[in-house]
Amino acid sequence: MLKRGYFSGVPSRHSSGGRSQSLWLVLTIMLVIVGLSAGCASKPAATSSPYVDSVLVKKSKRTMELHKDGAVYRTYRISLGDQPRGHKIQEGDERTPEGNYVLDWRNPNSSFYKSIHVSYPNALDRTVARSLGVSPGGMIMIHGLPNWLSSPRLAEEYRRTDWTDGCIAVGNEEMDEIWRLVRDGTPITILP
Repeated sequence: MLKRGYFSGVPSRHSSGGRSQSLWLVLTIMLVIVGLSAGCASKPAATSSPYVDSVLVKKSKRTMELHKDGAVYRTYRISLGDQPRGHKIQEGDERTPEGNYVLDWRNPNSSFYKSIHVSYPNALDRTVARSLGVSPGGMIMIHGLPNWLSSPRLAEEYRRTDWTDGCIAVGNEEMDEIWRLVRDGTPITILP
């Protein structure tokens, strides 16, 4: 039961129409409170992660794709090792490995403009190399151009040819973008 003066201007239950006016006033106040509470408790709009989900290298096409949310987000032209065909078997064969790996750490002070490490060799790579009596090698990286390279013309020549010892090379501006978009722990698949 509402009493006169509980809400200013609310008549007592004995006034004509007072009960319905009181009910409407209470309902209105409750709706306003619920509306304000819901507004305070609502989640902020979802924001997309600044990082990509995975990396896909297609050696035969000389491309590297960054994938985000199930779609190709960026594509880059790449250079590979001097002997690009086939899977890396041993140290010094100048091949880029093929298979599933992880981009597991990075070096901002590399001999090449920034570098991100590919987790080669994996357990299978080590087993195969051991069965052949060779070292599988390692230090396969995604990196930019050599730091000593200052000629734009020569840099363009590097971009048009396979020149690494088995790494995946891109231009320096591209490497800056990859550096920002790829975090440690990102999976990379390297296809023939």
